[in-house]
Amino acid sequence: MEKHPYQNNKGIALIITLTVIALLVTVSFELNRQLQASVVNSAIIRDRMLLSHMISSGVEVAEAILINDKNDSEIDSVQEDWANPEKVEAYLSQIPFDDGSIGLYISDELGRVQVNALVKFPEGKDFNPPQKDFWLRFMTLILAQQENQEDADLLFEEVVEPSAIINPIKDWLDSNDNDAITGLNGAENEYYKDLDPPYATRNGPFRHVEELIRTKGITRELFYAADDQIMGISNFLTVHGVSDLNDKFTYTGKININTAELPVLAALLPVGQEFLAAEIFNYRIESANEQFVYELTGPAWYKEVPGCSEVEIDAELITTQSDIFRIECNAALRDIQKTATVIVQRVKNKESGKWYCKVLNWAYE
Repeated sequence: MEKHPYQNNKGIALIITLTVIALLVTVSFELNRQLQASVVNSAIIRDRMLLSHMISSGVEVAEAILINDKNDSEIDSVQEDWANPEKVEAYLSQIPFDDGSIGLYISDELGRVQVNALVKFPEGKDFNPPQKDFWLRFMTLILAQQENQEDADLLFEEVVEPSAIINPIKDWLDSNDNDAITGLNGAENEYYKDLDPPYATRNGPFRHVEELIRTKGITRELFYAADDQIMGISNFLTVHGVSDLNDKFTYTGKININTAELPVLAALLPVGQEFLAAEIFNYRIESANEQFVYELTGPAWYKEVPGCSEVEIDAELITTQSDIFRIECNAALRDIQKTATVIVQRVKNKESGKWYCKVLNWAYE
């Protein structure tokens, strides 16, 4: 018996209806997916913006600590509030963030080795003699420490002499013509233009510490870290510390003996007396009844350290003051983290006479 045409149309209508429903369900799922993704992305953007605000607040807290310190004392040392993690945390607790957390670490930038001081500026041609001697001791200690580690021969097959590090740095800094290299292991443009890719020397001050990796002889292992036990030289170096000199610039290279880390302290000492660095380091932080025992005033206070009465550190190398600091601020919110490293310099306003912090560099990681 032949079906009525109306019955065939009903079947077709049912198929069309089911198809439309299937399409609507698919579209609904896709719209829902896109909406959820949009909500998640919006939340991530919101959290990242909030993290930036948290970091800015943390940096402002650090600047306030440093300004208060400047108003209280001309001496800068590890005995002050900015170097005390508990006191820094107390300042941070006053920031009213309902969610998330902020970590803050402040260090003295002039407790580090000023790379650009290796050459005498503003002339920018010759070694700075006290700095050259210091660098020889510093690199001798660093390389000796590295060579005592397992597999050190694999890391330093070619670099074994301090001059193989120091001379290329000097050539990168100096403004002499590019035909003359320093010593037998220096490097000017002739060396760098044969690299792949080729590049030219700066022939002037380093702008960033990471630029040192571009110089001959400095491997990534030496710069960052040879292993988990030893920090790379980048932890002890800075490109900051420029000073005005009759409308020109120079780098004194003076290191704050009140804040320098152990490897830097050891290099400040004469050859054969490096072992006294630990005594000096511990003397600075010795305390009793929650009070520091010793004052770190004049640069020669180190002579009061047991065993150091006859020690002579070159006065051209040390100071007890600094106005340049490194602020490392980390903010965490839910599953997102953000870190900023900010270099600031304390500067006095000529009109008001008040101190403020000038940002020299701000970098996110």
